[in-house]
Formats: sequence, C-alpha cells, structure tokens
Amino acid sequence: MYRSLRILVLPSRLLQPSPLGPACVACALRRPPIAARMASQGSFRIEYDTFGELKVPSDKYYGAQTVRSTLNFKIGGVTERMPIPVIKAFGIFKRAAAEVNQDYGLDPKIAGAIMKAADEVIDGKLNDHFPLVVWQTGSGTQTNMNVNEVISNRAIEILGGKLGSKDPVHPNDHVNKSQSSNDSFPTAMHIAAATEVHEVLLPGLQKLHDALDAKSKEFAQIIKIGRTHTQDAVPLTLGQEFSAYVQQLKYGMARIKAALPRVYELAAGGTAVGTGLNTRIGFAEKVAAKVATLTGLPFVTAPNKFEALAAHDALVELSGAMNTVACSLMKIANDIRFLGSGPRSGLGELILPENEPGSSIMPGKVNPTQCEAVTMVAAQVMGNHVAVTVGGSNGHFELNVFKPMIIKNVLNSARLLGDVSVSFADNCVVGIQANIERINKLMSESLMLVTALNPHIGYDKAAKIAKTAHKNGSTLKETAIELGYLTAEQFDEWVKPKDMLGPK
Repeated sequence: MYRSLRILVLPSRLLQPSPLGPACVACALRRPPIAARMASQGSFRIEYDTFGELKVPSDKYYGAQTVRSTLNFKIGGVTERMPIPVIKAFGIFKRAAAEVNQDYGLDPKIAGAIMKAADEVIDGKLNDHFPLVVWQTGSGTQTNMNVNEVISNRAIEILGGKLGSKDPVHPNDHVNKSQSSNDSFPTAMHIAAATEVHEVLLPGLQKLHDALDAKSKEFAQIIKIGRTHTQDAVPLTLGQEFSAYVQQLKYGMARIKAALPRVYELAAGGTAVGTGLNTRIGFAEKVAAKVATLTGLPFVTAPNKFEALAAHDALVELSGAMNTVACSLMKIANDIRFLGSGPRSGLGELILPENEPGSSIMPGKVNPTQCEAVTMVAAQVMGNHVAVTVGGSNGHFELNVFKPMIIKNVLNSARLLGDVSVSFADNCVVGIQANIERINKLMSESLMLVTALNPHIGYDKAAKIAKTAHKNGSTLKETAIELGYLTAEQFDEWVKPKDMLGPK
C-alpha cells in the first residue's frame, strides 16, 4: 500500500514511457537517487531526498531535506531559528566524529574535507546556511541533516566537486557516519549548554557576585533598620543586608556547577535507540575525548546511552539551577529598587545610578531600569524552566522528542542570566550609594529598637512602650520614661543600635 502511494508522488518524468523498456523504469523507481541534477536555468539546483526532487538555492550549501523542512515547518520565522550555539556544537561534534571515523577507516581525504567544513561551521562562517526553526521534529533530525548537508556540500566544494552531487562526500554515509539524529542532537545539546554556561552564565554571575561583595564591604559600618514582612524590624548593617545577596550568588554558581557533570556526558555512540548499532567499539569514548579536546571542557561518553536518548534529566537539572538563580535575582533586584525608591516619597535608603530619562511625560523622572530588566529576565527564565520541565517529562520509550524546545530554552536562560548579571553589575550595582541621612532618620524613628529592652524589662512592658509610642506619636524614650519603666540614663545605656548587630 505504502509503495503504491509513494509512486503517485514521484516526479512525472519517471512515469513517462521509457525507450529502454519497463525494466529500466522499474529500476529507476527502486533505485534511490545518489546524484543531483544541477539546474542550468535560474538560481537553483535540483537535489533529491527519498521523497523526490526539490529546488535548492544555488548559493546555499544545504540540500533537499533542509528545503523540505522549510516547507513543512513554517513556524515563527527567523526569530525562531535553531540557536547558533547548537549549530556550532554540531560543528564540533561532526569534526570530532570525522576524525574518529578516519581512525576506523574513513578515507582521509574525505575526513579531512569534512573537518575543514566543520571548522567553518564552528567559526560561524556558514551561519546563513542554517534556516531551520526550532519547531520541527522533536528529535532534531531536520537540523542534524541540515548540518550534514551543509558540511557535505562544503566538503565537496573543497574537493572540487559539484554542490548537491553527494560525491565524493555524502551527508549520510560520511558526515553522519556512526551516528543517528537521536544521539547526535542530544550530543550537540550538551556541548552547546555546557559551553554557554562556561562562556556566558558563570562569568556573568561571578561579575555580579564580585560587585555585590564590594558593596557589602563598603557598607559594612552603616547601621540601618531591618525589615521583616515589609515592616520595621531590628537593626543590621547595610553591609550585612548586601552580604545576603552575595551568598545567594555564591550558592547559585555552586548549583550551576553541581549540575554540569551530567551535562558533560555525551550521547554520541548510542545511535538510534541507545544500542550503538552501526558504530564501532570505542567510537563513543574516542568522540567524547575529541570533543573534550576541542572545547577544553571535561566531556565524557554517557555511561548509559539509553538514558541519554530517552531522557534529558541533566538539562532539566541545569534549568532548575538557573531557575533558582532567577529567584535569587528577582529578590535582589526588587530589594535594591525598593530601597532606592523615591527620591522623596519612598524608602530612599539607596541612591541608584541615573542612566537615562524615565518618563515621556514627567520631566526629570528617573527609574530603576536595570532592576526592572533583571526582574523581567528572571520571569522569562522561570517560564523557560516550566517549558523545559514539561519537555523533560515527556520522554516516551526510547526517545525524548522535545529536544529542540528544551535546548532553546536552556540556552536562552543561560544567555539572559549571564548578560543581565553583567548589565546589572556595570550599570547599577557598582554605582549604588548609601543615603546616610535617610538611613539614620528611619532607624532613629523605628519602634522596633524597643527589642533591646526585652532582657531588662521584659517583653510585655517593651511591647506596651512600642504600642503607646506609636499611638501617641512620641518617641520610645519619651514613652518609656512616661510609663515609669526606666530612666533616661537606662534607655541610653540599653538601646544602642550598634550593640544590636549580633550575639552578645
């Protein structure tokens, strides 16, 4: 049944009577096309896949399967294309595979051309030849073939052949040798994720950590009122308050690093379902070692290829760590913008850098825009993690088919968090100043300084002082003396903010 349907969609020229007889027609129907006809008219060439012929732009290195994907998945446009870090990661993997395949007998001339073409992919020289969107097959097969076709045609060109001929370098037989999309794409996912974490995310977080740490030390002697439940609490230093932000960033980086060992495990060598069909013994280990050499990162072969294909728990874990960082940044940015609210009607304890006009109607208004950018990024990362969680939970049997969506969101989170951390550090944190006058005023007026009296007069009497002072609009000292609970000298001796900053 399926064979007869396939014949109906074959090019009409194959169904015309042949001067050489029916046997020749039958032969043409059975034989998969292994060469392409170069178009002599127009700006395209004709290439084939197993479904028939397609027009391919003459100036592109991709082939028929890529074109077919652009026809079948017109979803989202240019902004939804496969992230370039994935393409670069594929270049690294294909180069490593070609080098290992050469060790196993691949013609050195072919392997060398593949490696040269893959290097151009790694260097970003061929980015215009990867038009496919994320929203395609969930295994990423179309993107794997896009890479195979581009490297194949570029290698053919390097060797002096004709684009689209698949000769002497075939996209499947040579570029994809000992591979399946099912292990190639998750391998590229892990290479891309680990690289982005090391090149963008961790450096960004470290920069923000260091900027906050510097402020924590700068503000170490500034005593201010603390707040719990958004209400007045007991004193602490502004440096202590900032030290919490520093510790959050320190833990965040530790969580990211703790997730990386599983990301370093590569699926390459598992092929279609994890068994390693059509590979050679040792291929997986050698490819992982080559990738480690090319990237400088400690990649190893996954100990269980079935898990590496069927699940993406490692990337869900990494996304979860980034989600935690997003929670931290949301809290930090909100604290800083609220502490800087004003300049006259807010808390006003911090003076934030003034970077740009804040309103199109209110002259002179300046807003905490860097804090707002941080909180928006945090919200996006939280949303990304929801998508990654859903995708990671939907690995069915031997293959998870949410791979492109998962890596798109993981990479987006890593890039956004890294970039916004640098922006926040450079354009806000390093320029934060303490408003000493405002800090002292708010602290001196706080009713919660009464907590220092607990050991001397007891909780109940201290509470009555605070409530009476609040009701009458008087100071704690005035009220305490009026109620007869202590003398002025005792109040001055016992209520000292600088003595309320830690254990006795």
